[in-house]
Amino acid sequence: MRKVLITGGAGYVGHVLTPRLLDAGYQVTVYDALFFGCRLPNDPKLRVVKGDIRDTERLAAEFAGQDAVLHLACISNDASFELDERLSKTINYDCFEPMVVAAKRAGVRRFVYCSSSSVYGVSNSPEVTEDHPLVPLTLYNRFKGLCEPLLWKHKSEDFTCVVMRPATVCGYSPRTRLDLSVNILTNHAVNKGVITVFGGLQMRPNLHIEDMVDAYQLMLTAPHEKIHGQVFNIGFENHSIADLALIVKRVVAEEMPERGAVEIVTTPSDDSRSYHVSSEKIYRVLGYRPKRAIEDAVRDLTRAFHNHLLDDSFDNDWYYNVRTMKRIGAA
Repeated sequence: MRKVLITGGAGYVGHVLTPRLLDAGYQVTVYDALFFGCRLPNDPKLRVVKGDIRDTERLAAEFAGQDAVLHLACISNDASFELDERLSKTINYDCFEPMVVAAKRAGVRRFVYCSSSSVYGVSNSPEVTEDHPLVPLTLYNRFKGLCEPLLWKHKSEDFTCVVMRPATVCGYSPRTRLDLSVNILTNHAVNKGVITVFGGLQMRPNLHIEDMVDAYQLMLTAPHEKIHGQVFNIGFENHSIADLALIVKRVVAEEMPERGAVEIVTTPSDDSRSYHVSSEKIYRVLGYRPKRAIEDAVRDLTRAFHNHLLDDSFDNDWYYNVRTMKRIGAA
Protein backbone atom coordinates (compact mmCIF):
# COMPACT_ATOMS: atom_id res chain seq x y z
CA MET A 1 0.00 0.00 0.00
CA ARG A 2 2.63 2.53 -1.03
CA LYS A 3 0.44 4.73 -3.24
CA VAL A 4 -2.41 6.38 -1.35
CA LEU A 5 -5.11 8.82 -2.42
CA ILE A 6 -6.71 10.90 0.33
CA THR A 7 -9.98 12.64 -0.45
CA GLY A 8 -10.15 15.71 1.77
CA GLY A 9 -6.43 15.45 2.40
CA ALA A 10 -6.08 19.24 2.79
CA GLY A 11 -8.54 19.44 5.67
CA TYR A 12 -8.08 19.56 9.44
CA VAL A 13 -6.99 15.92 9.82
CA GLY A 14 -5.49 15.76 6.32
CA HIS A 15 -2.96 18.47 7.14
CA VAL A 16 -1.52 16.15 9.82
CA LEU A 17 -2.12 12.84 8.03
CA THR A 18 -0.58 13.78 4.67
CA PRO A 19 2.82 14.89 6.05
CA ARG A 20 2.91 11.79 8.26
CA LEU A 21 2.43 9.47 5.29
CA LEU A 22 5.01 11.37 3.25
CA ASP A 23 7.53 10.99 6.08
CA ALA A 24 6.78 7.26 6.12
CA GLY A 25 7.66 7.00 2.43
CA TYR A 26 4.21 6.83 0.88
CA GLN A 27 3.41 8.43 -2.46
CA VAL A 28 0.36 10.55 -1.70
CA THR A 29 -2.28 12.12 -3.91
CA VAL A 30 -4.52 14.63 -2.15
CA TYR A 31 -7.86 15.16 -3.91
CA ASP A 32 -9.57 18.14 -2.31
CA ALA A 33 -11.86 21.05 -3.18
CA LEU A 34 -9.39 23.29 -1.31
CA PHE A 35 -12.10 25.40 0.34
CA PHE A 36 -9.54 26.23 3.04
CA GLY A 37 -6.47 26.50 0.86
CA CYS A 38 -3.45 24.27 1.22
CA ARG A 39 -0.51 24.37 3.62
CA LEU A 40 0.85 20.93 2.79
CA PRO A 41 4.62 20.46 2.44
CA ASN A 42 6.48 20.76 -0.83
CA ASP A 43 7.43 17.13 -1.36
CA PRO A 44 8.19 15.25 -4.60
CA LYS A 45 6.08 12.33 -3.33
CA LEU A 46 2.97 14.55 -3.06
CA ARG A 47 0.44 15.51 -5.73
CA VAL A 48 -2.38 17.90 -4.83
CA VAL A 49 -5.39 17.81 -7.14
CA LYS A 50 -8.08 20.45 -6.75
CA GLY A 51 -11.27 18.58 -7.48
CA ASP A 52 -14.87 17.83 -6.53
CA ILE A 53 -15.60 14.28 -5.32
CA ARG A 54 -18.91 14.45 -7.22
CA ASP A 55 -16.90 14.49 -10.47
CA THR A 56 -16.66 10.71 -10.59
CA GLU A 57 -15.02 10.60 -14.02
CA ARG A 58 -12.16 12.84 -12.94
CA LEU A 59 -11.80 11.07 -9.63
CA ALA A 60 -11.73 7.69 -11.40
CA ALA A 61 -8.74 8.87 -13.46
CA GLU A 62 -6.91 9.77 -10.24
CA PHE A 63 -7.69 6.35 -8.74
CA ALA A 64 -5.68 4.64 -11.49
CA GLY A 65 -2.45 3.26 -10.06
CA GLN A 66 -3.44 3.84 -6.44
CA ASP A 67 -3.16 1.06 -3.87
CA ALA A 68 -5.47 2.55 -1.25
CA VAL A 69 -8.04 5.29 -0.78
CA LEU A 70 -8.62 7.08 2.51
CA HIS A 71 -11.98 8.81 2.10
CA LEU A 72 -12.14 11.79 4.46
CA ALA A 73 -13.85 14.38 2.23
CA CYS A 74 -17.31 15.55 3.23
CA ILE A 75 -19.35 18.51 4.38
CA SER A 76 -18.26 18.14 7.97
CA ASN A 77 -20.50 18.61 11.01
CA ASP A 78 -24.19 19.36 11.48
CA ALA A 79 -24.05 23.13 11.09
CA SER A 80 -22.14 22.96 7.80
CA PHE A 81 -24.47 20.30 6.42
CA GLU A 82 -27.54 22.36 7.27
CA LEU A 83 -26.34 25.39 5.28
CA ASP A 84 -27.64 23.69 2.14
CA GLU A 85 -29.02 20.24 2.86
CA ARG A 86 -29.56 19.33 -0.80
CA LEU A 87 -26.00 20.27 -1.74
CA SER A 88 -24.57 18.51 1.32
CA LYS A 89 -26.43 15.29 0.49
CA THR A 90 -24.90 15.26 -3.00
CA ILE A 91 -21.42 15.47 -1.46
CA ASN A 92 -21.82 13.26 1.61
CA TYR A 93 -24.07 10.57 0.16
CA ASP A 94 -25.10 10.66 -3.49
CA CYS A 95 -21.57 10.46 -4.91
CA PHE A 96 -20.32 7.90 -2.39
CA GLU A 97 -21.25 4.63 -4.12
CA PRO A 98 -20.12 5.83 -7.58
CA MET A 99 -16.78 6.71 -5.96
CA VAL A 100 -16.45 3.24 -4.42
CA VAL A 101 -17.30 1.58 -7.74
CA ALA A 102 -14.78 3.75 -9.58
CA ALA A 103 -12.06 2.91 -7.07
CA LYS A 104 -12.67 -0.81 -7.39
CA ARG A 105 -12.71 -0.68 -11.20
CA ALA A 106 -9.45 1.28 -11.18
CA GLY A 107 -7.71 -1.51 -9.27
CA VAL A 108 -7.57 0.12 -5.84
CA ARG A 109 -7.04 -2.66 -3.31
CA ARG A 110 -8.14 -0.98 -0.07
CA PHE A 111 -10.87 1.55 0.71
CA VAL A 112 -11.06 3.18 4.15
CA TYR A 113 -14.19 5.19 4.88
CA CYS A 114 -14.24 7.84 7.58
CA SER A 115 -17.72 7.71 9.07
CA SER A 116 -18.44 9.24 12.49
CA SER A 117 -19.22 8.15 16.03
CA SER A 118 -22.04 10.71 15.95
CA VAL A 119 -24.09 8.12 14.03
CA TYR A 120 -24.98 6.65 17.44
CA GLY A 121 -26.99 9.76 18.36
CA VAL A 122 -28.22 9.31 21.93
CA SER A 123 -27.50 6.23 24.01
CA ASN A 124 -27.69 5.39 27.70
CA SER A 125 -25.45 2.38 27.18
CA PRO A 126 -22.32 2.57 29.37
CA GLU A 127 -20.24 1.34 26.40
CA VAL A 128 -21.43 1.98 22.84
CA THR A 129 -19.81 -0.70 20.70
CA GLU A 130 -19.76 -1.04 16.92
CA ASP A 131 -22.87 -3.25 16.86
CA HIS A 132 -24.97 -0.65 18.68
CA PRO A 133 -28.01 0.52 16.66
CA LEU A 134 -27.51 3.75 14.75
CA VAL A 135 -29.92 6.43 15.94
CA PRO A 136 -28.84 9.55 14.06
CA LEU A 137 -30.36 12.82 15.22
CA THR A 138 -29.35 14.97 12.25
CA LEU A 139 -29.07 14.62 8.48
CA TYR A 140 -25.27 14.78 8.72
CA ASN A 141 -25.26 11.79 11.10
CA ARG A 142 -27.85 9.96 9.03
CA PHE A 143 -26.03 10.14 5.72
CA LYS A 144 -22.68 9.32 7.34
CA GLY A 145 -24.26 6.07 8.51
CA LEU A 146 -26.12 5.33 5.28
CA CYS A 147 -22.86 5.26 3.30
CA GLU A 148 -21.57 2.30 5.28
CA PRO A 149 -23.84 -0.41 3.75
CA LEU A 150 -23.11 1.01 0.30
CA LEU A 151 -19.44 0.23 0.86
CA TRP A 152 -20.21 -3.33 1.99
CA LYS A 153 -22.05 -4.00 -1.30
CA HIS A 154 -18.72 -3.85 -3.15
CA LYS A 155 -16.30 -5.53 -0.76
CA SER A 156 -14.44 -8.53 -2.13
CA GLU A 157 -11.29 -10.48 -1.43
CA ASP A 158 -9.32 -8.19 -3.75
CA PHE A 159 -11.00 -4.99 -2.47
CA THR A 160 -10.51 -4.55 1.26
CA CYS A 161 -13.19 -2.33 2.80
CA VAL A 162 -13.16 -0.91 6.32
CA VAL A 163 -15.15 1.77 8.17
CA MET A 164 -13.82 4.05 10.88
CA ARG A 165 -16.15 5.82 13.31
CA PRO A 166 -13.92 8.43 14.92
CA ALA A 167 -14.73 10.49 17.96
CA THR A 168 -14.60 14.28 17.83
CA VAL A 169 -11.04 15.18 16.96
CA CYS A 170 -9.12 17.82 18.91
CA GLY A 171 -5.68 19.40 18.89
CA TYR A 172 -3.43 21.50 16.69
CA SER A 173 -3.11 21.16 12.91
CA PRO A 174 -1.66 23.48 10.26
CA ARG A 175 -5.36 23.87 9.33
CA THR A 176 -6.84 23.95 12.83
CA ARG A 177 -10.60 24.00 13.21
CA LEU A 178 -11.85 26.15 16.06
CA ASP A 179 -15.45 24.95 15.75
CA LEU A 180 -14.93 21.65 17.58
CA SER A 181 -15.71 21.24 21.28
CA VAL A 182 -12.25 21.00 22.91
CA ASN A 183 -10.75 23.48 20.45
CA ILE A 184 -13.60 25.97 21.04
CA LEU A 185 -13.22 25.78 24.81
CA THR A 186 -9.45 26.24 24.60
CA ASN A 187 -9.72 29.24 22.28
CA HIS A 188 -12.14 30.97 24.65
CA ALA A 189 -10.11 30.11 27.74
CA VAL A 190 -6.82 31.38 26.30
CA ASN A 191 -8.07 34.44 24.47
CA LYS A 192 -11.10 35.59 26.47
CA GLY A 193 -10.68 34.04 29.90
CA VAL A 194 -14.27 32.80 29.89
CA ILE A 195 -15.64 29.41 28.80
CA THR A 196 -19.33 29.05 28.03
CA VAL A 197 -20.66 25.52 28.49
CA PHE A 198 -23.90 24.74 26.66
CA GLY A 199 -25.74 22.14 28.70
CA GLY A 200 -22.80 20.28 30.16
CA LEU A 201 -24.08 16.81 31.01
CA GLN A 202 -23.87 15.45 27.44
CA MET A 203 -21.22 12.73 27.13
CA ARG A 204 -18.85 13.08 24.18
CA PRO A 205 -15.93 10.93 23.03
CA ASN A 206 -12.83 12.84 21.97
CA LEU A 207 -9.62 11.90 20.19
CA HIS A 208 -6.29 13.66 19.76
CA ILE A 209 -5.64 14.43 16.10
CA GLU A 210 -2.29 12.60 16.16
CA ASP A 211 -4.04 9.45 17.41
CA MET A 212 -6.57 9.75 14.60
CA VAL A 213 -3.67 9.85 12.15
CA ASP A 214 -2.08 6.82 13.84
CA ALA A 215 -5.31 4.88 13.25
CA TYR A 216 -5.52 5.84 9.57
CA GLN A 217 -1.90 4.86 9.03
CA LEU A 218 -2.60 1.53 10.72
CA MET A 219 -5.41 0.86 8.25
CA LEU A 220 -2.85 0.90 5.44
CA THR A 221 -0.73 -1.84 6.99
CA ALA A 222 -3.25 -3.97 8.89
CA PRO A 223 -3.79 -7.48 7.45
CA HIS A 224 -6.76 -7.83 5.09
CA GLU A 225 -8.30 -10.65 7.12
CA LYS A 226 -8.39 -8.54 10.30
CA ILE A 227 -10.06 -5.42 8.93
CA HIS A 228 -12.04 -6.49 5.85
CA GLY A 229 -15.72 -5.74 6.30
CA GLN A 230 -15.13 -4.38 9.80
CA VAL A 231 -16.24 -1.22 11.60
CA PHE A 232 -13.97 0.32 14.21
CA ASN A 233 -14.78 2.99 16.76
CA ILE A 234 -11.79 5.28 17.24
CA GLY A 235 -11.98 7.23 20.46
CA PHE A 236 -10.18 7.63 23.73
CA GLU A 237 -11.61 9.67 26.57
CA ASN A 238 -15.34 10.02 27.10
CA HIS A 239 -16.18 13.13 29.12
CA SER A 240 -19.15 15.36 29.71
CA ILE A 241 -18.93 18.83 28.19
CA ALA A 242 -18.71 20.20 31.73
CA ASP A 243 -15.71 17.98 32.50
CA LEU A 244 -14.02 19.08 29.27
CA ALA A 245 -14.34 22.68 30.42
CA LEU A 246 -12.66 21.82 33.74
CA ILE A 247 -9.78 20.08 31.91
CA VAL A 248 -9.30 23.13 29.69
CA LYS A 249 -9.42 25.49 32.65
CA ARG A 250 -6.76 23.51 34.51
CA VAL A 251 -4.35 23.08 31.58
CA VAL A 252 -4.57 26.72 30.50
CA ALA A 253 -3.85 27.78 34.08
CA GLU A 254 -0.76 25.55 34.08
CA GLU A 255 0.48 26.78 30.70
CA MET A 256 -0.45 30.45 31.12
CA PRO A 257 -0.47 31.39 34.82
CA GLU A 258 -0.34 35.03 33.77
CA ARG A 259 -3.76 34.56 32.17
CA GLY A 260 -5.43 34.43 35.58
CA ALA A 261 -8.37 32.26 36.53
CA VAL A 262 -10.61 31.14 33.68
CA GLU A 263 -14.32 31.58 34.37
CA ILE A 264 -16.82 28.87 33.39
CA VAL A 265 -20.37 29.98 32.55
CA THR A 266 -23.06 27.33 32.03
CA THR A 267 -26.12 27.94 29.87
CA PRO A 268 -28.96 25.67 28.61
CA SER A 269 -28.60 23.77 25.34
CA ASP A 270 -30.97 21.95 22.97
CA ASP A 271 -28.13 19.70 21.76
CA SER A 272 -29.13 16.30 23.14
CA ARG A 273 -26.41 14.17 21.50
CA SER A 274 -24.86 12.02 24.19
CA TYR A 275 -23.05 8.69 24.00
CA HIS A 276 -20.13 6.86 25.63
CA VAL A 277 -18.12 5.11 22.93
CA SER A 278 -16.10 1.94 23.44
CA SER A 279 -12.93 1.52 21.38
CA GLU A 280 -12.01 -1.88 22.75
CA LYS A 281 -12.59 -3.67 19.42
CA ILE A 282 -9.67 -2.02 17.61
CA TYR A 283 -7.43 -2.86 20.57
CA ARG A 284 -8.63 -6.44 20.65
CA VAL A 285 -8.23 -6.94 16.88
CA LEU A 286 -5.21 -4.77 16.07
CA GLY A 287 -3.62 -3.88 19.40
CA TYR A 288 -4.26 -0.17 18.84
CA ARG A 289 -4.72 2.25 21.71
CA PRO A 290 -4.53 6.07 21.58
CA LYS A 291 -1.45 7.51 23.29
CA ARG A 292 -2.46 11.13 23.87
CA ALA A 293 -4.94 12.61 26.32
CA ILE A 294 -7.36 15.50 25.84
CA GLU A 295 -5.12 17.58 28.06
CA ASP A 296 -2.29 17.02 25.54
CA ALA A 297 -4.49 18.50 22.82
CA VAL A 298 -5.34 21.48 25.03
CA ARG A 299 -1.66 21.96 25.83
CA ASP A 300 -0.71 21.85 22.13
CA LEU A 301 -3.39 24.39 21.26
CA THR A 302 -2.46 26.69 24.14
CA ARG A 303 1.16 26.72 23.01
CA ALA A 304 0.09 27.33 19.40
CA PHE A 305 -1.88 30.37 20.51
CA HIS A 306 1.08 31.57 22.59
CA ASN A 307 3.44 31.14 19.61
CA HIS A 308 1.12 33.10 17.28
CA LEU A 309 0.29 30.08 15.13
CA LEU A 310 -3.44 30.72 15.56
CA ASP A 311 -3.73 34.48 15.47
CA ASP A 312 -7.02 36.31 14.90
CA SER A 313 -8.78 33.20 16.16
CA PHE A 314 -12.26 34.71 16.53
CA ASP A 315 -12.43 36.93 13.46
CA ASN A 316 -10.68 34.85 10.80
CA ASP A 317 -13.27 32.71 8.96
CA TRP A 318 -10.57 30.24 7.96
CA TYR A 319 -10.80 28.44 11.32
CA TYR A 320 -14.55 27.90 10.98
CA ASN A 321 -16.19 25.61 8.42
CA VAL A 322 -19.59 27.29 8.29
CA ARG A 323 -18.21 30.80 8.03
CA THR A 324 -15.73 29.85 5.30
CA MET A 325 -18.38 28.06 3.25
CA LYS A 326 -20.65 31.08 3.46
CA ARG A 327 -17.85 33.45 2.51
CA ILE A 328 -16.78 31.53 -0.59
CA GLY A 329 -20.36 30.78 -1.62
CA ALA A 330 -19.93 27.01 -1.27
CA ALA A 331 -23.35 26.69 0.33
